[in-house]
Amino acid sequence: MNAILKSAPPVHMHPEEWQARLQLAACYRIFAMLGWTEMIYNHITLRLPASVSGGEKHFLINPFGLHYSEVTASNLVKIDLQGRVLDGSTHPVNPAGFTVHSAIHEHIAGAHCVMHTHTTAGVAVACQQNGLAQNNFYSAQLHDMVAYHDFEGITIHADEAPRLLHSIGNRPAVILRNHGLLAWGATLAQTFAILWTLQRACEIQLATLSMGPAIPVPEAIAARCTRDALQFNPNHGAGQDVFDALVRQVDRLDTSYKN
Repeated sequence: MNAILKSAPPVHMHPEEWQARLQLAACYRIFAMLGWTEMIYNHITLRLPASVSGGEKHFLINPFGLHYSEVTASNLVKIDLQGRVLDGSTHPVNPAGFTVHSAIHEHIAGAHCVMHTHTTAGVAVACQQNGLAQNNFYSAQLHDMVAYHDFEGITIHADEAPRLLHSIGNRPAVILRNHGLLAWGATLAQTFAILWTLQRACEIQLATLSMGPAIPVPEAIAARCTRDALQFNPNHGAGQDVFDALVRQVDRLDTSYKN
């Protein structure tokens, strides 16, 4: 854990839960800083360590009704797989968002963090017939990592979960067609690195479309790019250094997320 995020937990709280709260609250502020917000909607969820939850699957999620810039470590809501509030929070949870997250958290063993966005570039590419094009530096780093799931409307129906999971398989970068982007990973930092790369690839694709045909990246080169990419690799920090740098930037702007 980044030393910047270390602070004494409240007396009633397990230190590891407080650390998870600090990390997730910082991430919400990073999203706000990057402009990855959609009013009060969308979610980043983080599974709490087994040492905190007694082996049960418990998660932290943003309080529905607050902008990402208002999320703090203490106002994050602890819930179970059914979205039931476990920490006595008076804040509601948006069921439309957690339907997708709970399915992924429950059935994909390595999905300890899930992030979902509706950025302009992400939704635009999600609406494209052919999806993400393998024709830029960033999309080449996601070779064979991107899954697609067809649009079924607002995600409030639990019966969509099996189809969603079948669409995802083991691919951690997900394009929800006509909808937006999603990423999951073993850690918050790794998930952020995957989503950032997917988002950047979509931004470049959106710019490229205005200028005519792009040069495709051959399959072999793209596969090598993905193998060589450091930001997803646990042996090279799995994105933690990038996340730490952005936390430092947030700290220079506003440290109220630590409250």
